[in-house]
Amino acid sequence: MQKRKLGKSNLEVSAIGLGCMGMSFGYGPPKDKNEMIALIRAAVDRGVTFFDTAEVYGPFINEELVGEALAPVREKVVIATKFGFKFGPKGEQIGLDSRPEHIKQVAEASMKRLRTDVIDLFYQHRVDPNVPIEDVAGAVKDLVHEGKVKHFGLSEAGVQTIRRAHAAQPVTALQSEYSLWWRKPEEEVLPTLEELGIGFVPFSPLGRGFLTGKMNDNTSFDSSDLRSTLPRFTPEARKANQALVDLLGEIATRKKATSAQIALAWLLGQKPWIAPIPGTTKLKRLEENIGAAEIELTANDLREIENAASKIKVQGARYPEKLEQMTGR
Repeated sequence: MQKRKLGKSNLEVSAIGLGCMGMSFGYGPPKDKNEMIALIRAAVDRGVTFFDTAEVYGPFINEELVGEALAPVREKVVIATKFGFKFGPKGEQIGLDSRPEHIKQVAEASMKRLRTDVIDLFYQHRVDPNVPIEDVAGAVKDLVHEGKVKHFGLSEAGVQTIRRAHAAQPVTALQSEYSLWWRKPEEEVLPTLEELGIGFVPFSPLGRGFLTGKMNDNTSFDSSDLRSTLPRFTPEARKANQALVDLLGEIATRKKATSAQIALAWLLGQKPWIAPIPGTTKLKRLEENIGAAEIELTANDLREIENAASKIKVQGARYPEKLEQMTGR
């Protein structure tokens, strides 16, 4: 597996990481813990060194899973986790909380669950409009000085927030959704990251599974599956957006690859400081995703995808309005 550096930082990660959220949260009931530990370790054996989790996934159980799975190989891997949510008595998410004292409490709790004495990459999960970003960056800076955090990250932040945060404490990486069917980061975010030397970690690089070509307008989702609430996953939207999947399928056939591999190779071809984190709960899919790092898309291939994709108008908002309001701040 080739390695990539996130921006100008010295943080080196595998070109393809592993998003662990779906093992415990978001896409139906939690999966079998022992099977998921085996899958995470299989990823390490195949060269993946970059693993993504967050306290809110579960909450808490995903960090525990990742911590147990990676404890035997802790020195070989990069673990990213996130802070910034507030929870009720039953563990339900009840809002945002990026107050400095809360960030420090989360860091201590996350380290325990992750079975580590240092967090490699600590992201603010969503920008908290009630706490100045300089205070957030200052709290992480303190954790860096104490040796508890190595790198500071932001998730789904807008460019002004990125600039202000970076001025207070260098930001190593921004994590946001980015794929062939969600390209908004190209407008302002990617140029800003390039200018400041910040790496980019796209989540949902396969469009929450849609770009793999394994869904159609008849696919149904469990009520505990996040996609059942997303406008972009209504049967009408899926039918309208099939043209993008067909395009990937055509190129995949020519390259003797899969649609998922072409979608990931396209992301890797955008910038050398991009490291996507596709999630999966199946070994076969893990191996397929990892294989994307070996696929070479030429400048002509990328141009062809660009030309064809520009003629396809993707239908449906990516989030309900309330969730969308929490992004791009």
